[in-house]
Amino acid sequence: MDSVRSPEWPVAPLGGVAANSAAARYGMSPGTGPIVGRAGPPPTAPPPYRPSSGTGSAPSAGKPSAPPIPVKILVAGGFGVGKTTTVGAISEIAPLTTEAEMTSAGIGVDDPGARSTKTTTTVAMDFGCVTIDRSLKLYLFGTPGQTRFGFMWDDLARGALGALVVVDSARLDDCYPAIDFFERAGLPFVVGVNAFDGRLALELGEIRWALAIGDHVPLVQFDARDRLSVRDALLVVLDRALDRATRDRRA
Repeated sequence: MDSVRSPEWPVAPLGGVAANSAAARYGMSPGTGPIVGRAGPPPTAPPPYRPSSGTGSAPSAGKPSAPPIPVKILVAGGFGVGKTTTVGAISEIAPLTTEAEMTSAGIGVDDPGARSTKTTTTVAMDFGCVTIDRSLKLYLFGTPGQTRFGFMWDDLARGALGALVVVDSARLDDCYPAIDFFERAGLPFVVGVNAFDGRLALELGEIRWALAIGDHVPLVQFDARDRLSVRDALLVVLDRALDRATRDRRA
């Protein structure tokens, strides 16, 4: 994990195209042509993802219960896709946020989308936690979405077992750097499409094609504002991480 490099986002000039957009990454002309995904999936993809059906064992009577195992999960994605909302919706403690007011200096650089009413932005990270059961506790770290904070991703990813990449279906190009980062890191991740206003701009099959992700990557729809919906998405991340750990142990 220490050798993984942060996303190499170019710095966008003031008023220019966002540095992590498809136009900046692939030399496209903004606003023209159909949705174009990434260059393609990794050359060698793991087998398709299949949810496990195993059941855990109850603790033996008379033995003192051990403290829950801490599991670090990242919540990543582009700017303004709902990462802070995701962490806040599920955290059983008051989430730690590092929100700052957006100013005119970010015009043309930080673009939350036309539908967004966002007035603040994460400048370091978000943190929350949730207890799954008596044996497992998730610690959630939300990454900053702005391009200028990409250097922090290496430190935040250290020790993580999996990641939830939050996606806005109307701005798919903003999530390409996150997907590229976790593919290079070899870290299990799940793509969670945040249903803004309960609707998606594209079908899930179209989103999978545009993102050029293989069948081994789970793609789910969820609502970042709803606790149960976020819980279900995180359980898929946990199941994906456990599936990877099981395959590595058998290898």
